[in-house]
Amino acid sequence: MNILVAMGTRPEAIKLFPVIHALKREPNFDVTVCVTAQHREMLDQVLSIADIEPDVDLDLMRPNQSLPQITSRILTGIDDVLKEAKPDRVLVQGDTTTAMAAALSAYYRKIPVDHVEAGLRSGDIYSPFPEEVNRKVVGSLASWHFAPTPRAADALIRENVSPERIIVTGNTVIDALLETEKRIGSFRDIKRAIDDELPDPGENRRIVLVTAHRRENFDGGMDRIASAILKLAENEDVLVVYPVHPNPNVRELMHRALGNHPHVRLLPPLEYVPFVYLLSRCDFVLTDSGGVQEEAPALGKPVLVMRDTTERPEGIDAGTARLVGTDPHQIHAEAMRLLRDRAHYQRMSRAHNPFGDGHASERILDVLAHGDDAPLLQLREGRASSLDDLPKINGVTAHVS
Repeated sequence: MNILVAMGTRPEAIKLFPVIHALKREPNFDVTVCVTAQHREMLDQVLSIADIEPDVDLDLMRPNQSLPQITSRILTGIDDVLKEAKPDRVLVQGDTTTAMAAALSAYYRKIPVDHVEAGLRSGDIYSPFPEEVNRKVVGSLASWHFAPTPRAADALIRENVSPERIIVTGNTVIDALLETEKRIGSFRDIKRAIDDELPDPGENRRIVLVTAHRRENFDGGMDRIASAILKLAENEDVLVVYPVHPNPNVRELMHRALGNHPHVRLLPPLEYVPFVYLLSRCDFVLTDSGGVQEEAPALGKPVLVMRDTTERPEGIDAGTARLVGTDPHQIHAEAMRLLRDRAHYQRMSRAHNPFGDGHASERILDVLAHGDDAPLLQLREGRASSLDDLPKINGVTAHVS
């Protein structure tokens, strides 16, 4: 089977590299990796660490391009690749413009599309923007829907997706995170570089990791987030560490607002391995990112989500994350509670991570290899041994342990 994997951004590369590795280990698959380079440098960093060489690089990134421009360029670029490669299936991940346009291009050529991380919904088509609609478009076209959680599967069922086409796999980001964490010890130079930016463990300072870059926060949200960070940094025992996204709408504002504060470290965008190490070193996370909401709980780090909505409500329900919006007073209050209320911190840090167990890629491979006959119940010791042992989603059996 010839499978074309399309991706364009750093999060896609992180979440797809375990799947690509799994597919390439199977002799019955030919894998074509096509990148759009929607994010150029940040994508390349992950591909290098993951030891993945793209077969096709469309190199479509341009400064300040609009959504219509990047969408049309991906759509036509991927179409040329499909015409040449003639894949049996196209695999896309998540909610990016690359995923949406690649799925639509495959649909036009009547090539089945399989969707990794399917079913996430916030219920607001403008938040996250344009990711919510991107997911809905891919969901309307997909053949297999690899949902990371039962709640995501339930959202698909409510949209009349056939339950037989939905497989609950866990999220591949946990596969990537756990695989990378195991390798941290071999990256001594990377660890040393991050440690040089952080206080010595003996200084007893709390490390707050910030990631903020989302488009819907450009209209005032970033200013409010910067105000919250400034207020938080007034605490002598706090160091805020913020790898700043290269988008000028983020970089210029944050460096202007925070660049000279002694309790704030503004770092350049981090490659995946140093980011994982920094995540393991921090106390908790302030973020408007989607993926970090899934990654941080796997390492026991509480998450404050600086958005008004999230398409990952499982973390909110489990207690690993809290929605705080972009109001600086709310952000500061919740951050201070984590800093000063030890019992509250421990409840959030020890909550069950609902996003995966590190074996999502194996489940996806199983389905792609065997289709409707996938032996999903016999994959791993400790998994459910009969249909009666599996959780139900609206009365439909979920294919997970």
